[in-house]
Amino acid sequence: MSDEYFYGVTLSSSHQSETWDPEAKAEYPRSNKLLIRQALLGPDAKPDELNVVQVETMCLQDSIKIPVAILKVGETRHARLDIEFPDAPVTFTLIQGSGPVHLIGQHLLGALVEEFEDMEEMEEEMLDEEEGDDSQFKEDENKRKGAGKRKTNEDEDDDEGEPKGKKSKMSNNAKGKATSPKKNAKK
Repeated sequence: MSDEYFYGVTLSSSHQSETWDPEAKAEYPRSNKLLIRQALLGPDAKPDELNVVQVETMCLQDSIKIPVAILKVGETRHARLDIEFPDAPVTFTLIQGSGPVHLIGQHLLGALVEEFEDMEEMEEEMLDEEEGDDSQFKEDENKRKGAGKRKTNEDEDDDEGEPKGKKSKMSNNAKGKATSPKKNAKK
């Protein structure tokens, strides 16, 4: 089971950098993920000043530093980001401007490592059970296929007791259509 908590940080000229690193704290023995939903420029931001927020985090092989929001009073006071950070640490820095810039998102706490191990065991058991259920399903399906074969039109009887196939042939004959010579040869 995972828990979801609000996350927010304000960057300004007096507090230019903030690092999210729950793995460094003993109170978070679970897996962590950070989602940053948006960046908002505070109401007391200076007009005509660009505020640039940069993030530093790990990518596949290396550390990466990249701007994620550029905000300016009168143009863009907020930016929808929807950025996911599965690995800590993540450092947000106001590299230009005096802010304040508010970063808003969610901190997701995953299950404890022990719970993940229990879940893996349960999944394996469920897969084993499903395999057994599938073979039973296939047997039932084969039985239904054998028992569910329908009779052809010529073999079925209608309400009057006549075979439907013969009735349709007679109605064709009544309309002036002759039966094919091959069919007459069989009779």
